[in-house]
Amino acid sequence: MTTEENRTRSPLARRDLLRAGGAVAGVAGLQLLAPVAFAGAAGAKSPDAPRAPETRTVTGTFPPGVDDFWYLPVDVPRGVRQIDVSYTYDKPTVPAGVRGNACDLGVFGPGSLAAGNEKAFRGWSGGFRTSFSINATEATPGYLAGPVTAGRWHVVLGPYTVAPQGMHWSVTITLTYGADGPAFRPDPAPTHAPAKERGTAWYRGDCHLHTVHSDGRRTPDQLVADARAAGLDFITSTEHNTPSAQLVWGGYATDDLLILNGEEVTTRSGHWPAIGLPAGTWVDWRYRSSEPAAFRRFVDEVHAKGGLVTAAHPFAACFGCAFEYDYEPVDLVEVWNGPWDAGDDATVLAWHSMLRTGTRIPAIGDSDAHNPDQVVGLPQTVVLASALERGALLRGLAAGRSWLAESSAVDLTLTASTLGRSVTMGGTLKPGAGADVVVELAVSGVPGTTTTIIDQTGPVASGAVDSSGRGTLTWTTRSRYSTFVRAEVRRAPTVGAAGAMVAMTNPIYVEVAGS
Repeated sequence: MTTEENRTRSPLARRDLLRAGGAVAGVAGLQLLAPVAFAGAAGAKSPDAPRAPETRTVTGTFPPGVDDFWYLPVDVPRGVRQIDVSYTYDKPTVPAGVRGNACDLGVFGPGSLAAGNEKAFRGWSGGFRTSFSINATEATPGYLAGPVTAGRWHVVLGPYTVAPQGMHWSVTITLTYGADGPAFRPDPAPTHAPAKERGTAWYRGDCHLHTVHSDGRRTPDQLVADARAAGLDFITSTEHNTPSAQLVWGGYATDDLLILNGEEVTTRSGHWPAIGLPAGTWVDWRYRSSEPAAFRRFVDEVHAKGGLVTAAHPFAACFGCAFEYDYEPVDLVEVWNGPWDAGDDATVLAWHSMLRTGTRIPAIGDSDAHNPDQVVGLPQTVVLASALERGALLRGLAAGRSWLAESSAVDLTLTASTLGRSVTMGGTLKPGAGADVVVELAVSGVPGTTTTIIDQTGPVASGAVDSSGRGTLTWTTRSRYSTFVRAEVRRAPTVGAAGAMVAMTNPIYVEVAGS
């Protein structure tokens, strides 16, 4: 393939992709484009002579129906100090209802491209950036700093959607030669936030957040400031498909906010945040729901590292965002994502149906905040944990010892009691079939709302909360009638829609003794 080569842009059969993009047959299921070579040391007069930067530009065309990921091999010679990559693609006008062009960008360093090869991964920015740089000292957010080692690198192009006219793309790679600068030093977040530690208590957190390390527009320090202002005790950093932020949080941490590590694993069949990971953990995302073994493999890897898996915004309207995988290995369902909308209502209904059939997956609520105009902690998950510490918080979340709120101004308790024993969310009561179970919901900070107690049959009791914002609702059942109870607090319904959620709980389970 020649530099700055102009390509014809018709017709768009697969053979034209192979010719225009210089593609070769896939190797072990990978779609590879023709390699890009540089003169490197061969172009220098002597080993110590300065070498000017070298640039190569390649072009190609993706037709509709193209594979998800294409790899552009780049043969990097010795002595390279920095690699810079930029790309462009056309965005032709398409009719209403037809998807236009969108293409993701990332890179792997030397090594196998096989699924899960964490050592080769060097960064991802999706469609958020048009360029990136990597050297030993620093890298563009979303990418991993480190030496630009000699060998075959691979620029990843991910045609997310392709217009009927096809996608005409261009990639430019520049290699800069010279000695490496100081080595990058990872600075992960501390494992404790002593100013907020309260022993066994209810801790407020937001476990789905983004910064400039993926497609967010907050810097890490801005996210920390907004989380503290929202009254949160902990957050989880979940950048799309990259661990780069996990390696820098120590420079922004405070003693009153615990920062956990995560990744929003962003596949073409839905998103699943992996939360509570060891710093520097990368989880692969190059598969679809049609490959359940791949999904299960990486879920198992997250669990092996002590993390939890969340099914994110299962009914999100954006392309590729709705969760299409099996829920069986999932730890949490994100039933509330950002300001309440119809997708959240659909998720709560689906989650309630799971509960009715005996599937006990706890709910979680997260802001998924990307930009400064999106409120961190709307919603937030309030979890009962023995300490403000990763393991304790994850155990509380996995057990469903939690409830969701629109802000830190909202407070709530839900208990179920029988025969002198009382439990809260995530707990199980096992009375005899004839014993009464008294359910009590108490709320504050929710003026003008309606409280509702719900069991597997649907709403069973409700009450109005006056302008004081405080209210108590009590209802009695028996284990022969109710298999679980949960609660919701909502505002008044609007035309054609249920009222917006203000708070909701995970279930308390009720079983017949001896069953």
